[in-house]
Amino acid sequence: MKILHRFLPVVLILIATSLRAQTPPAPYGEPIALAEAKRVLAAAQAEAAKNKWNVVIAVVDAGGHLVALERMDSTQYGSVVVAQEKARTAAAFRRSSKVFQDGVAAGGEGLRMLALPGALPIEGGLPLVVGGKVVGAIGVSGVTSAQDGQIAAAGVAALK
Repeated sequence: MKILHRFLPVVLILIATSLRAQTPPAPYGEPIALAEAKRVLAAAQAEAAKNKWNVVIAVVDAGGHLVALERMDSTQYGSVVVAQEKARTAAAFRRSSKVFQDGVAAGGEGLRMLALPGALPIEGGLPLVVGGKVVGAIGVSGVTSAQDGQIAAAGVAALK
């Protein structure tokens, strides 16, 4: 019985992860309009500026094509590509790039995610959903992955 209690949290996490993985993602919708992409970008930029974080923010359409991009002053050039890849990951797989980060961090079978073409396993990419449909995605790069995710979430909130 003691063994069961010791492993129960692990079993519950595995079950929850399995159920979350089985939830079908939202279907694709019409691509995000430029005006909406600018609204998402502005909200994300405001969150970054409020925290004095220099980042790159990329907004892509449902097909992963760049719609809007901003590189804040003094942000490293490498973040331009990383932000776009985080956004493309979220659009292509219709889920947060953090799902892939968590899978890799869990090890074991989760390491298979490293072989998925077009899946960058780093937090900071979120799908943009309007009317229950994925219209695009936002990707942020420049600070820690958790901070990138916080900025991306602020951009997502602009569509609600």
